[in-house]
Amino acid sequence: MLRGIRIVEIEALGPAPFAGMLLADHGADVIVVHRKHPAVPGQPERSLLDRGKRSIALDLKNDDDVAVLMRLIATADGLIEGFRPGVMERLGLGPEACLAVNPRLSTAA
Repeated sequence: MLRGIRIVEIEALGPAPFAGMLLADHGADVIVVHRKHPAVPGQPERSLLDRGKRSIALDLKNDDDVAVLMRLIATADGLIEGFRPGVMERLGLGPEACLAVNPRLSTAA
């Protein structure tokens, strides 16, 4: 149903990974961006919510890794992130930066 649609998901808690899983279940190509180092020691290597997704591990505080993420965003049809308000902006990945590399992304809430 969603074949040919690419979604970039920034690893988070709450509804973001679930939404990505549902999109992947319906045929979207979902690429989840994991942290290079698990946030919680003992955390499982892979979440059940990563079902059907491809993944990449990036450090969003590293300029080279952010450049890789921006190249992924440039090819995406959608972007999912579940951080607290302002976190993406502090990382330099707010709506303006993402829309600059991919104007097809929507800023609708």
